[in-house]
Amino acid sequence: MRVSRSARRALVAALEMALAAPGPVTVAEVARRHGAPESALAKVFQQMVRAGLAVGHRGVGGGYRLARDASEVTVASVLAAFEPPPASPAPPPADPVEARLDALFHEVDETTRCTFASVTLATLARSGA
Repeated sequence: MRVSRSARRALVAALEMALAAPGPVTVAEVARRHGAPESALAKVFQQMVRAGLAVGHRGVGGGYRLARDASEVTVASVLAAFEPPPASPAPPPADPVEARLDALFHEVDETTRCTFASVTLATLARSGA
């Protein structure tokens, strides 16, 4: 499974918000820590607000916070806001070798989706990895 650059940045931003809770994080802080362009991260944070994953506060002491507790936000929910939904499955190939490989790749993708759905930001924040 391939994760886009914006989705990866969203995961970084979400984890930064989880680690900073209950305080906010700013775009500039996250950009500085991770060497990402502020303009790209600003778009990521705005999209997270539109998706209901984050809330923004202006002014002194402002920044972004998670809209829900980190234990309620999964990696899958963050990725869903930045990745297109999976394509409809193609008809199974007629060739039995290709069919076996397709089944393997489907199983790997499904395992990855299940893992993303089971890991919360709170779990990542605690892992210390």
